[in-house]
Amino acid sequence: MVVIALDQLTKHWVDATMQLYESIELVPFFQLTYLRNQGAAFSFLAGAGGWQRWFFIGLALIASAAICYWLKRLGKHQTWEAAAWALILGGALGNLIDRILYGYVIDFLDAYYGRWHFPAFNVADSAITVGVMILLIDSARSRGSTQVDQAR
Repeated sequence: MVVIALDQLTKHWVDATMQLYESIELVPFFQLTYLRNQGAAFSFLAGAGGWQRWFFIGLALIASAAICYWLKRLGKHQTWEAAAWALILGGALGNLIDRILYGYVIDFLDAYYGRWHFPAFNVADSAITVGVMILLIDSARSRGSTQVDQAR
């Protein structure tokens, strides 16, 4: 719920205070730039003609249901994995809300170096990324401890 609230509040703030494509430099390599992404990550399928909105809504609903099912099955000792899936779920639902309400996702975090820009993203995207990173680290740690246990 925290991820969804923070994501929606920041998107609402950007939409209410900035013009589309407006940029506000914060530091020499990071700025706020108001963009509307009709596609998925890295604007994948952004120019597909409109069907992608419904495809991504369906995909987000299926993924969210699967994550809820998985979260319910986790043991009480699997706190890192639960936190990771909760971040991913919050991010998926934050972007889903945008797709349902507007038909696009509001992106505004813009990291760059010189003229090269990383694709703009938002709080939901950040939560998904951090969640995936936690899953990868937790998986590597678990695999490492299993290998040590097997060596004993």
